Amino acid sequence: MIPPQEASARRREIEDKLKQEEETLSFIRDSLEKSDQLTKNMVSILSSFESRLMKLENSIIPVHKQTENLQRLQENVEKTLSCLDHVISYYHVASDTEKIIREGPTGRLEEYLGSMAKIQKAVEYFQDNSPDSPELNKVKLLFERGKESLESEFRSLMTRHSKVVSPVLILDLISGEDDLEVQEEVPLEHLPESVLQDVVRISRWLVEYGRNQDFMNVYYQIRSSQLDRSIKGLKEHFRKSSSSSGVPYSPAIPNKRKDTPTKKPVKRPGHEHDFRVKHLSEALNDKHGPLAGRDDVLDVETDAYIHCVSAFVRLAQSEYQLLTDVIPEHHQKKTFDSLIQDALDGLMLEGENIVAAARKAIIRHDFSAVLTVFPILRHLKQTKPEFDQVLQGTAASTKNKLPSLITSMETVGAKALEDFADNIKNDPDKEYNMPKDGTVHELTSNAILFLQQLLDFQETAGAMLASQETSSSATSYSSEFSRRLLSTYICKVLGNLQLNLLSKSKVYEDPALSAIFLHNNYNYILKALEKSELIQLVAVTQKTAERSYREHIEQQIQTYQRSWLKVTDYIAEKNLPVFQPGVKLRDKERQMIKERFKGFNDGLEELCKIQKAWAIPDTEQRDKIRQAQKNIVKETYGAFLHRFGSVPFTKNPEKYMKYRVEQVGDMIDRLFDTSA
Repeated sequence: MIPPQEASARRREIEDKLKQEEETLSFIRDSLEKSDQLTKNMVSILSSFESRLMKLENSIIPVHKQTENLQRLQENVEKTLSCLDHVISYYHVASDTEKIIREGPTGRLEEYLGSMAKIQKAVEYFQDNSPDSPELNKVKLLFERGKESLESEFRSLMTRHSKVVSPVLILDLISGEDDLEVQEEVPLEHLPESVLQDVVRISRWLVEYGRNQDFMNVYYQIRSSQLDRSIKGLKEHFRKSSSSSGVPYSPAIPNKRKDTPTKKPVKRPGHEHDFRVKHLSEALNDKHGPLAGRDDVLDVETDAYIHCVSAFVRLAQSEYQLLTDVIPEHHQKKTFDSLIQDALDGLMLEGENIVAAARKAIIRHDFSAVLTVFPILRHLKQTKPEFDQVLQGTAASTKNKLPSLITSMETVGAKALEDFADNIKNDPDKEYNMPKDGTVHELTSNAILFLQQLLDFQETAGAMLASQETSSSATSYSSEFSRRLLSTYICKVLGNLQLNLLSKSKVYEDPALSAIFLHNNYNYILKALEKSELIQLVAVTQKTAERSYREHIEQQIQTYQRSWLKVTDYIAEKNLPVFQPGVKLRDKERQMIKERFKGFNDGLEELCKIQKAWAIPDTEQRDKIRQAQKNIVKETYGAFLHRFGSVPFTKNPEKYMKYRVEQVGDMIDRLFDTSA
């Protein structure tokens, strides 16, 4: 049971709490009433604002819509006016541009092309919107007239400014490659820069708007003519220069006056030229007739053709560079093919003429003209990679022209080589054509000189011979195979020459002169082989050639020495009479000694008289043969004199002992010396 004091305290606590809660509740009620009042006021304000907004919207929206319609109408009017102005401008194009079109594009290409653009747009407008309009015909006619003027201007610019490249500039262009010093690139300006820009602008317009390719024909015809004339001018330059000064080259030197060019000796492109022209015709003409001046003419023609070939390559490269600026890409190869045809055909025709002339020369056995093929063929083969590069993209018929010419030259060259070898073998033994003094035969010097000529063209000559072979090794080992073929050919010529010389030597009645003849010729051949690369070339297939010639030479010396036996046999020990010293000689013995002296004297005089007129051009060999013969004769004669010089076989010893030993030696020393 709770005590009364605690119950009273608890009650008071509860009553205090209740009073606080009631006060809180009263505060909340007051706050709610105020909030409700504020809410009602706000709702009233918003309702009023909404009402006002609705009134404003109802009055503004119609005005806005009306304004928007007015703006749209204004824009339509402006567009209509603009379109009308644009359309009306097309009707004025003809009158606005007619004067410019009539006067042409010369000197104002930019303005002219602008007018053509306006006319083009007018044509397109009338075609799309008013195809039956008379204005369409008017602007069409004006456009065609303008296009024709542009085509005419293109032709005029190309014709007026396309110049032939001077021979001096071409020679600088093609000879600069061979100089060891670094040189500035030779400028080659086919068209002035400003003209080129106009030509390019016109060509692009004609392609894009003119729908016309005729200008490409105009371009290649004009440039083709200039290319052809440039090459022909170079050839003519060679002819004139060679006839006047003999120096067909006057390169223009930078920073020097144009009227004072420095002259250089002419050089063939790609190789040094040492063709020994002076002896060319003498060496190769089997008729041995005088051909004064002909060799120089051949050499000038050869040089001219070689330079023209190089000039074609360089000028064609330059033409292609120019063409890429003017002609659309998909037409460049075809146009270039047409452009170079005349110049290329001219070169190929001249080359075929050289081949034809060589064939005729072979028939006549005139091999001098044939050798012009060798330097030309070598240069064509050296230039072929550049030729192929220049002709990339051209027709197959164009690409095949140079290989065809090379094949023709190789064939005729191989024919010439074989015919020359046969000609050496079959040269007739004409008695009147034999050297009276037994010196080197003209056939020998000619054959050797011909072979020496081939040293300048070893690869070319070897390739000529290889081109006629069908064996697989010819293609598998071309370089070595060609060298072996050339070695075999040289050995064949030398073999044919040796057989012919043996045959010719039989024309001489005197075996000693025949021996001297063969000695001289064999020695000449050997020395010529040793002084040049011929000996190495011969050794490729014939290792013992040098030893063989030395043996032949020694054999002929021995044969010659036998001619003195008829002199020395008179006084040889084996043929001398035997007698006792101090015993008086019998008449028979005295007569025998007299005959020995007389036979020796007469034989010595006769041989010296005959052999003095013979010749041994080689000083070393001449001295060697004289000395050997002098030693033999002096030794034999000295022994004979020693034995019989004091024997009383005659009352007139000076009649029989005409010569001292030294005198005999002096007489032999004068052999083979027509000046003694």
